[in-house]
Amino acid sequence: MALSRKKWNNIIIAASVIMISLLSYLDRKTQQLPDDALPLFDDASPIAQLQLNNVWLKHQPNNASKQWQCATTVLNCQLWAQAWQQIYVSPLSQAPQLTDTPKELLIQVTSSPQVQRWQFFVRHGLLKSASGNWYQIPPSLRDNLLPIIDLSAKS
Repeated sequence: MALSRKKWNNIIIAASVIMISLLSYLDRKTQQLPDDALPLFDDASPIAQLQLNNVWLKHQPNNASKQWQCATTVLNCQLWAQAWQQIYVSPLSQAPQLTDTPKELLIQVTSSPQVQRWQFFVRHGLLKSASGNWYQIPPSLRDNLLPIIDLSAKS
């Protein structure tokens, strides 16, 4: 049985409406933070320094023009700092089985002179603390967690 042009148009319109609805729903769900997400840093202990592999970021409270200072090769210093300041994580009850190599993440908060050593699994958006606790970063907050490196500045 052949379909008329009018029926094909109706099928295409219905499929388009369903696809747009599905994509809108997925977009809304990925932009929302999970209910169990908590800030990694709070007002009592904000981030003071961060080092991801060998690229660093440091808070400069006395510098009015730039609150953050980064390694000279970092192009997105302020965005990178803002992403880490506003990061939320959800604790995981079980350790995931991962095969990729983590990036070493060193964090210092203002309330403690001691550096915290974390592992950052970029591809999966996971953090592992030194005590072995696992945390997942919501997909909507992962965009600027890596610095953009100026390759021409490397020698």
